[in-house]
Amino acid sequence: MRSRTVAVLAALALTTAPAACAAERTPAPAEDTPAPDRSATAVLRQTPDEIARTAGSLRLVDGTLPLYEMTYHGGYDAEAPLTDAELARKADGWACSLFHRPGEFGRNFDWDPNPAMIVHARPPGAHASLSLVDVSYLLDAPGPPDLDDPGDRRRLAHAVLAPFDGVNDQGLAVGLAQAPDARLPGRTPGRVTVSGVRIIRLLLDRAATVPEAIALMRRYDLDFTGGPQLHYLIADRSGRSAVVEYAGGRLNVIDDRILTNITMTGTDRATRMADPRYRKLAEGGQADALELLRRVAQRHTRWSVVYDLDAGTARLVAGQRWEHVHTIRRS
Repeated sequence: MRSRTVAVLAALALTTAPAACAAERTPAPAEDTPAPDRSATAVLRQTPDEIARTAGSLRLVDGTLPLYEMTYHGGYDAEAPLTDAELARKADGWACSLFHRPGEFGRNFDWDPNPAMIVHARPPGAHASLSLVDVSYLLDAPGPPDLDDPGDRRRLAHAVLAPFDGVNDQGLAVGLAQAPDARLPGRTPGRVTVSGVRIIRLLLDRAATVPEAIALMRRYDLDFTGGPQLHYLIADRSGRSAVVEYAGGRLNVIDDRILTNITMTGTDRATRMADPRYRKLAEGGQADALELLRRVAQRHTRWSVVYDLDAGTARLVAGQRWEHVHTIRRS
């Protein structure tokens, strides 16, 4: 679905260019009301000590994917473009299954056999969070990163800006899945445009509840350039959850606790239950959350994670090694 350079910029970049792969789009706003230009700004804001602490925290957790872990130290501009030049700055067909039930948020990430990373973040003035990232989009060559290479280590630091799912210290969890036929709204004059993964970083940093997260999403234009169209499951500690999906050129909020890869907008429960993975999750009863994810796993399930919304911790299985569960605690 991607070439290396296009994928890096498409999956991670904050861009003001129209999406080439999206359905019909309303023309860009007039030039007299441009969105802020942050293209020349360094995205990561770290002191030399914070760079060293971030690099020093990198470790291999599980060789199956492989899976890495990192604690990010420092600040960042969550609205700045992430370009290939920024990734190289010196130190000086997805198919996923997600569900929410009281206290737990579970998800299978089903995609190519790429390296993954657990990211701990405590950004200044924002919520602390735990998230998971497919780091292949950050690297300039196929295969696992070389943790002894300064260039790879610096690129991996940018994983903090590209969560595919996660939970914050307020008990807000969010994850994405491919949507079959999304159509984004037209651009809003003066509004910042962010990628499909960067919006998750903004939600983890700034929202504590589902209503806050939805309100925040309404303040940004999204761009799915170069990657699949997406929809999102959001849940919070109070027990509330919602699917956010773009259809008909508008943001739609659907009251549901399960998300797979079917269109949710305008569908009834019978239609949703016709999807085998949706039905298995809906009928899962009191089964252990990881067992539910095992039931809906596919041959290309890369990671399965259950976030504890009260504790802010997670249980993680890499590469369907169900007997080997990683417990991830707050950093």
